[in-house]
Amino acid sequence: MTSALPADRRALGTAIACYGLWGFMPLLFMAMAQAGFSAPEILAHRALWSVLFAGGLVILAGQVGQARRVLLTPRTLGWLALSTLMIAVNWGIYVWATTTHHTLEASLGYYINPLLNMAAGMVLFRERIDRWGWAAIGLAVIGVILQTVALGRPPWLSLVLALSFASYGVIRKRVQADAQTGLFVECLLLLPFGAAFLIWAGSIGHTVGFSDPLHWFWSIASGPATVLPLALFAWSARRLPLSTIGFVQFLAPTLQFAIGVAAGEPMTPLRALSFVFIWAGAGVFALGALFRSRAARRAVAASEPA
Repeated sequence: MTSALPADRRALGTAIACYGLWGFMPLLFMAMAQAGFSAPEILAHRALWSVLFAGGLVILAGQVGQARRVLLTPRTLGWLALSTLMIAVNWGIYVWATTTHHTLEASLGYYINPLLNMAAGMVLFRERIDRWGWAAIGLAVIGVILQTVALGRPPWLSLVLALSFASYGVIRKRVQADAQTGLFVECLLLLPFGAAFLIWAGSIGHTVGFSDPLHWFWSIASGPATVLPLALFAWSARRLPLSTIGFVQFLAPTLQFAIGVAAGEPMTPLRALSFVFIWAGAGVFALGALFRSRAARRAVAASEPA
């Protein structure tokens, strides 16, 4: 009887790098804001420069033919247009949040996201939720309620971030295209809007991205900062158990949370308590994924001939 091999260390390191880059992303947008970039201009530059880097990944992965087929298939292109809308909403709100001292709310959204994915799987794909899943969702709900009381309003920013990214994931499950190809087409669909905004804003003197070499650097950096983490994720996700991904994915919002605290965003005792419940829900989610993965490996091992 064979035993399951341990997770590839390189894949684990790649996953940590991926979520680490996503976690440190607020620092890039904060630096761009300090350099004079507005949130809409940052989003426009992401759309503009991501096309070049995403296109490079498509070429390196030998997926040019797949990209051409997607662009010529109306149904697939329609689904990707819908996913583009969701990712544009997500990017836009996230950039605005991290450049206006709402990074803590943004991190809350990405803690909620995997739990929302679980609920979406149950409703849309009839996936079963075990007791670990229900416990995680229950703890997250308590955390959101406490956050609502602490803020004096529902955490709309967090909820829209979580809903838009969960919707993006659901839509992408229906698209017959690899991650790199899908991202390239999405960036291609966003390109006209980003370019139009930059042309219009430039005509009235409201852009800074092309004003000097430093601003050019920040503008271009938004491209690989958008594309590279997704490429690392696509590579590592194919080589790691879901339970491992379940643990590592909470690295990004944890880093975002630390950045928000370090930036001096308000942290009241009640707000801190809300994050305790969110962290507890994340921990239960990750443990549940670990136990399910171990049970699945034992079942496979038991079915193999001695």
